[in-house]
Amino acid sequence: MVVSTKAIVISSLKYAESDLIVTCYTEVSGLKTYLLKRILSSKRGKLRTSHFQPLTQLEIVAFHKDKGTLEQIREAKVIIPYQTLHTNILKGTLVLFISEVLKNAIHEESNDVSLYKYLTDSLNWLDVNDEIANFHILFLLNLSSHLGFFPDHSTVEHSYFNLLEGNFQNKETNKYCKQGTLIEYFKLFFGINFDIMSQIKMHKKERLELLNLLLEYYQLHLHGFKKPKSVLILNQLFR
Repeated sequence: MVVSTKAIVISSLKYAESDLIVTCYTEVSGLKTYLLKRILSSKRGKLRTSHFQPLTQLEIVAFHKDKGTLEQIREAKVIIPYQTLHTNILKGTLVLFISEVLKNAIHEESNDVSLYKYLTDSLNWLDVNDEIANFHILFLLNLSSHLGFFPDHSTVEHSYFNLLEGNFQNKETNKYCKQGTLIEYFKLFFGINFDIMSQIKMHKKERLELLNLLLEYYQLHLHGFKKPKSVLILNQLFR
C-alpha cells in the first residue's frame, strides 16, 4: 500500500556498503522501519542521506506491506528545515539523547496523533529557543503522559515520590520512595510548559540527579528501556 505521511526520523544505521536502515515515527502508521537501498552511493536518486539525520521532520511517500518487514520509501522531502538543531552543539546533543529515548521507548506500529504532535511541537520549540538547560527534564516528564505512565500528582504536597507506584506519598513504603530537595525540584515541573521552565534554577549536579531519577522511572515502567549513552555527553555540556 502506498502511503503519504509526515514522519520524524528516529534513527538511521548503515547497512552493507551503500544502504541505510531508517526508523521513523510516522503520523499515520506509527513506528516504521525502512530499507533505503544504495542511498549512500547514489547522487541522482530522489532520496538524500541528509534527509535522514536524527529527528528530521519529513513528508514521505512510502510503500507499506504492514507485515513486520522492512518497508520502502519512494520519496522524501524536509518539511521543517531546522535552524539550529543540527548545528548547535548543545542542541545536537539533545537531539541524540531524544532520539535514543524514542528508540527505546516507542515500539508500537499503531499511530498516535497526540504523541506525534507533542514530538513535533517540542522539536520546533527547541529549534528556535536558547533557554534549554531544563528541556530534557520536562520533555521526559511530559513524554511519559503519552506513553501511559505519567506520575499521579494529585497528592503532590506529600514529601515522598514513589518511583514504582508513580505517585506522591506522605511516608516511605518501599525502596523506590525518594524525598528531599531533589523531589521538591521535581514537583516544580508539573503543570508548566517549555516557555517558563527556565525559571526553575538548578545546579548541574541537581539537574543530573533529576535526570537520573526520571530515567530510573522510565526503566521501571517501560520494559526493556535502557539508559541512553548520550547522557554522559549531555552531563558534560550542561552547567
